[in-house]
Amino acid sequence: MSGGFKEALLAAMPAVRGFARTFERNGPRADDLVQETMVKAWANREKFRPGTNMKAWLFTILRNTYISQARKKRREVEDADGALTGALSEAGRQQGHMALLDLRAALAELPDDQREALLLVGASGFSYDEAGEIVGVAAGTIKSRVSRARARLAELMGESGDAGLDPPDTAPLRPALC
Repeated sequence: MSGGFKEALLAAMPAVRGFARTFERNGPRADDLVQETMVKAWANREKFRPGTNMKAWLFTILRNTYISQARKKRREVEDADGALTGALSEAGRQQGHMALLDLRAALAELPDDQREALLLVGASGFSYDEAGEIVGVAAGTIKSRVSRARARLAELMGESGDAGLDPPDTAPLRPALC
């Protein structure tokens, strides 16, 4: 079947090219449509029934290919400079995961009383007074422990001083850090 099919396919090509020009006025695009049609026809040659109209079969493939491409083109948005694509992309999650591991390691190095105070005030959102009541010390002691814990964390995390850390009342650490 392949030998006769090949000759019939080649013989129908001029008619297919003419039909493609009715859809695409642009010559190279019409040629691309013909090529796509021929590739699809060759890939599906076992579906062609000998004795039927080869041109009609190819015209159907061409028409369906054109309609599929037109539908696809309607859904596409031109993004020549990549601005839209850049806005859709998501940063890799491994950096956040690694930062979390670093934070956990740094928290583990803090003295127990400082880690406890920092987690109560920062992660759990308790006020200094509430944290003091929980631990059984004055609010000023909790403030001092949190301050020292933050300074030590900044040092362990490679930050200079207290610049990278927010005060407890404005941006508490998340409970997942425990």
